Amino acid sequence: MNLSQNDWIAQLEADRNAVILDVRTEDECNEGIIPNAIMIDIYKGQGFVYQVEELDKTKNYYVYCKAGGRSAQACAVMNQLGFENTFNLEGGFMQWKGEVAFPEEK
Repeated sequence: MNLSQNDWIAQLEADRNAVILDVRTEDECNEGIIPNAIMIDIYKGQGFVYQVEELDKTKNYYVYCKAGGRSAQACAVMNQLGFENTFNLEGGFMQWKGEVAFPEEK
């Protein structure tokens, strides 16, 4: 389901079962992420599927990428894998007006 930034934030803040998922590349994530996001690069293809399959399917996933295209694709893949609640951030991180964090160095 595609949500505008305002709806995405409002729903996320009210959701006690929420997980934020960033599907951008590592380089993109290094430019900043939405706080508490987990990062799984959709460009990893089957590797993305393997990592997503390890996630808890009972959670609600708030998914974003740079502009909204890859995250919409990620939501579709996750739905096919049995995830019931995936929410795509329309406009992606490029239009994000909320708080920004930076991934911790490994």
